[in-house]
Amino acid sequence: MTIRSLAEVGARLEEAVALLPGEPDSPQDLYDRYEEMAIAILDSEHADWPAGLLEEYLMLWLQIRRLELGVSEVEVEAPPVSARHLP
Repeated sequence: MTIRSLAEVGARLEEAVALLPGEPDSPQDLYDRYEEMAIAILDSEHADWPAGLLEEYLMLWLQIRRLELGVSEVEVEAPPVSARHLP
């Protein structure tokens, strides 16, 4: 596989996210869309690449996108009030 082939994966990822319906509500929402599409690409194409290469590329790509969007690595949502342990 070549660098160009990996760049094409990035371009397909961008296109897939752009074609999703609706607009993201936040940078985190946009990042989640990228992550979902990256997983879909990995699931469908992993056998076409040397072991681990596509996964490594997509993980790096997502890390760069996360930094660009200003999204923290771990975003934890508070559980709904009904799920919290109240004294």
